[in-house]
Amino acid sequence: MKTLDASSPCPCGRVAAKSLSYGDCCGRWLEDATQTAQPPDAQSLMRSRYSAFVLEREAYLLNSWEASHRPERIAFDTGVKWLGLDLRSHRSTGAASAEVEFVARQKPLHGAAVRLHERSRFVLEAGRWLYVDGDAL
Repeated sequence: MKTLDASSPCPCGRVAAKSLSYGDCCGRWLEDATQTAQPPDAQSLMRSRYSAFVLEREAYLLNSWEASHRPERIAFDTGVKWLGLDLRSHRSTGAASAEVEFVARQKPLHGAAVRLHERSRFVLEAGRWLYVDGDAL
């Protein structure tokens, strides 16, 4: 598991008037050991899950995955450098569901950079947004 100072720029790249710090952005959810603080929408959950992949936060990723689609564990690729997240679109698909399209870029230790382009599905269960699955685009 990797660490990041709360004042560092957030890995997800969210920008308000300026780039948000990790502590003001995804860190408020990833660093909450009680997991009482939750992303308010599917877009914020998508961003926090990207940051969780960057920081290799398996527990957060598994806890933010809808139970029927959740893997037993996540194997992180050692040596992968995450290069950025581009959120292309997000939309509500129902009262308790949403989709987020994104491109995440990474570079393996040995090899060319890779783009992961996906349309992800999310559901709202018991007041928490959860990742269900996605389609590669």
